Amino acid sequence: MAVIYLIRHAQASFGARDYDKLSEQGERQAVLLGQALAARGVRPDLVVTGSMSRHLRTAHLALEAAGLPDRAEVDGGFDEFDHEQVILAHKPAYRRRTVMLADLARTGNPQRAFQQMFSAATERWVHQEDGYTESFTAFADRVEAAVRRTAGSLAKGGTAVVFTSGGPITSVVSRLLTGGDGLWLTLNPLTINTAITKVLSGLSGLTMVSHNEHGHLDGTGMISYR
Repeated sequence: MAVIYLIRHAQASFGARDYDKLSEQGERQAVLLGQALAARGVRPDLVVTGSMSRHLRTAHLALEAAGLPDRAEVDGGFDEFDHEQVILAHKPAYRRRTVMLADLARTGNPQRAFQQMFSAATERWVHQEDGYTESFTAFADRVEAAVRRTAGSLAKGGTAVVFTSGGPITSVVSRLLTGGDGLWLTLNPLTINTAITKVLSGLSGLTMVSHNEHGHLDGTGMISYR
């Protein structure tokens, strides 16, 4: 039996020019994650990351804090979907990031306003696949293929730790629980930064045994979703 831990990246820089960079809180979250992995006795035979900066930085800080070698294979199959394209398809006026940030700021609660807008944008993407460089189905198929590649690398058992994003993780969870993508819209907004999802790989295939674990953040005041 092989074990795959799917880990969402630490908090990125919402509202900054470069979203893909971890925030200061995100850097602290990643360290706590690494300490939690060490406390659980996780000693991965394989470490995989998506290709995004927030994946790579989370992996670096967590592995360092866990006392593990910083050696990871990069698999772009674990990359997040193009959220900017998804937003623009829903709100063409947001082609300029400054316009979007100013519009959201006028609501008085930018993060809540963004989440409402983003939920509508992703729902459009899920149900209207034309007009996107990568359709939702193509995205979900890409992620499933990446997870199965990782499982195939552990054919003789072992442990893999994968640093990725909320979208890919909830896509895997939806398909493992239901055989389809119907849970994705519900689960995706609820994925916590640095949360851990545990998948087993055995003779019967892939099985999810836990999702969105974040005990290492309890009591820290650092739980975040974006």
